[in-house]
Order: sequence, then C-alpha cells, then structure tokens
Amino acid sequence: MTTDVDRRMWADLARPLPTWLAPAKLGIFIHWGPYSVPAWAEPTGALGAVPEAEWFPHNPYAEWYANTIRIPGTPAAQHHHEVYSDAPYDDFLDQWTASEFDPAAWARLFVEAGATYVIPTTKHHDGVALWDAPGTGTRNTVHRGPRRDLVGEIAEAVRQAGMRFGVYYSGGLDWGVTDFPPLTSHADFTAWRPKDPAYNVYADLHVRDLIDRYSPDVLWNDINWPDAGKRTGSWSLHELFSDYYAGKPDGVVNDRWGDTHWDFRTSEYEAGSEKEAEPGWENCRGIGFSFGYNRAEDEQQILSGRQLACHLTDVVSRGGRLLLNVGPTAEGKIPELQQASLRSLGRWMAQVGDIVRVSQPASPSAARPTNEPWIRWLDTPDYLVALVNQTGDTTLEVDKAAFGAGEADVRAAPGRVRVVGSSVRVSIEELSDGPAAVLLPKR
Repeated sequence: MTTDVDRRMWADLARPLPTWLAPAKLGIFIHWGPYSVPAWAEPTGALGAVPEAEWFPHNPYAEWYANTIRIPGTPAAQHHHEVYSDAPYDDFLDQWTASEFDPAAWARLFVEAGATYVIPTTKHHDGVALWDAPGTGTRNTVHRGPRRDLVGEIAEAVRQAGMRFGVYYSGGLDWGVTDFPPLTSHADFTAWRPKDPAYNVYADLHVRDLIDRYSPDVLWNDINWPDAGKRTGSWSLHELFSDYYAGKPDGVVNDRWGDTHWDFRTSEYEAGSEKEAEPGWENCRGIGFSFGYNRAEDEQQILSGRQLACHLTDVVSRGGRLLLNVGPTAEGKIPELQQASLRSLGRWMAQVGDIVRVSQPASPSAARPTNEPWIRWLDTPDYLVALVNQTGDTTLEVDKAAFGAGEADVRAAPGRVRVVGSSVRVSIEELSDGPAAVLLPKR
C-alpha cells in the first residue's frame, strides 16, 4: 500500500492540465507491430465485459498474440501451430514489411476523422521497438522488418498535419527481455512483470530517448513501471517526469506508471470506469475488440461511424476524451472497414466537431441523459446541446430556465425544434453518420 510519505514524494509534480488538452476530445491510438503479421485473435468481446477466466486464454487483443500462443490448449496456440508450425514469434518481425506505409495518408485520414492528437505504440509488450531504441540491438524496425524509423515518420506526418503527437510505451511488460511464464490472470501482472534495477534503467533510457528525439506532447505508459524506479534520485521515475516537464512544460503523462504520478486517468473499453470521475480522463478502445489488426474481425465487431459518434458523445458528455485505436496491416494499410468508420465519423465531426471541442458536461439540474430515447447533453458557452440518436418526435426533458427564447438549431440531421407549453420537442427526419445535435440557446 502507498503511504502518505510515498504520496508526498510525487506531490511536487502536480500541476494544472495544459490548455490544449480540454478541446482535444478525439485522439487516434495506433497499435502496429510484428503481431500485425499473424493478425489473429478470437473476437470474444470488450475488455471489462468478458470474465477473467475467459479473457486470457481467449484474448481478443491481437497484439497479445505472443502471450496467448504460449498458453497450452488455447485456440491461438492451435492456430499458431496449424498456420505457422509453431515458428518463433520473432519470425514475424522479419516478415513485417510496411511496404505500403504512407504516414502522410494516415495523417490526412485522422484529420478527416476529426482527431487532434495521435499516439502510436513505440514498444509494445513483445519488446520490439519501432525506432532505433538504445539497448535493443537489432530487435527494432530500423534494423529488421520495415527497416525504418516508424516513430519518427509518424511524428513528422502528424505534426505537419497540425495535430499533437504522443508516444505509447510498455514500461510494465517486455517479453523480449524477460523469461517469465505467460500471463493467465490479472494476478500474474504482479508476479510476472520486470521490477528490477536493470530493467528500470533499460526502460528509462528508452523513454528519455523518445523524449529527446520526438518531443512528445503525451507520455502514455502501459501496465506499470519497474518498482526499482518508483522513487526520487538518479534513474528514478520522479527524475524522469521532472526532466520531461522541464523540457516540455505543456506535456502530459497518463496514469499507468503504478501508484505514482499522473496528469490524467484512463479507462479501457468497459474496464476502469471508476477512473472516469477525475478531470481530463480518457477512454481508449479499438474500432473492434482488438487494438492490433485482427483479420478475424468483421462487420459484426467493427463499430460503424454512427456508433463511434455515439460513443464519443457519451464520453465527452461525462467529461472525458476518446483515444480511438486503429490497427494497420503488416503492409501499413489502415483496413478498409476501419477507414469507412473513421470517414463516417469525420462527416459527423465536420458538422458538430466545433460544438464537441468547446463543450463540457451539462449540469444535471439542466438536463439528464437517457437511453430510451438515447440522448446525451453538452454545455457550450452559447448553447445547451442535446445529442439525439433517434428519428421521429422526441420530447427533451430540460429545465426551461436553462435556455432562452432564441431560435433553436438542428445539426447533423434534417429536423426541427418546437417549444410547446413547457416542453421542448424535436422532430428528426433521418440519421446517417451520428446523432442529431439540437442547439438550444442559453439565457
């Protein structure tokens, strides 16, 4: 348990969230690695909705392929045996070509979707670095596989397109430098993650190199941080954060460094909802059930643009941001189903994105969300906004004192608003890419 003394050790790092973060309602996550070659997992369900006993042997995360195939008797192990004759995982690094990778095209797609920041994986749990990371020898994309600095190319394209750039790093797991058994339960995260001083230095050097080379706006760590670094002094996480903030005053870090320091909390799919109460929280998820590209997923698992718009709306209406993941193929293409959903979301964002970015949650005293009919509420400087995912006539349960007598407006769908007595009624003719936005002028 973290003591009061431990908590005070991190207190000097606390500071207000930078101003750029509040309007950054939509970001793009990128999971790309050797796992994109087999690109296979069982599409069982969303994290938080699948019982733990089923999660690990039937893991829907394709980026966990190296772990799942080591669990005897799993469908992934059987698939790996039948398709790849139990080949070593690192064979996929050499088969990863990135032959069709066009970072500028990726950036254009992300801007079209309405995103304002992008965070690619730089090293996932398999330990393969997507840049020439110190201490990795040839086990990175500069010396094998793509033979390119993928992190640098993405960073340049993202910033040229006018978006912020962050980096994902797996500090809590590295199957390339450890010899632990596969993880089969959440308890295994405590037993089978590297915690020693040597790994702390290894990870510290990696993150510092990412900072020096790419000056990321976000440090997005995953799982945990080696316990040997959770202190002050040289080669400590406290020193790493202090140095990062000194060079990047408006940079931010997430909350997956163990019980240490963070600027914002994170949830993942349906897991971690208890963290969705602090300012600036962020929900991350894939367009399907996997972060890495999973060729076993189809239209049944991939969210449509309208579903993404509803999810984004729900997150923002509760004070959060959405970090939405894409999983490119080994060749470097964003799969067509994912592209279609992003473009559809982008058409909706082109109509209501200016509202979403300046909004904050509406006061419960003014209006409350409902699921039947599906309505979420946002508050902007000029409007109280209802997002309605239903056609036909809908009565909005709203405090009449919260808005004025000005003319209401409907965006993202053909419709009209009428005030009848004490009721506000909206009539939506049709919906396509997302919920209709009903703008009620504020007093």
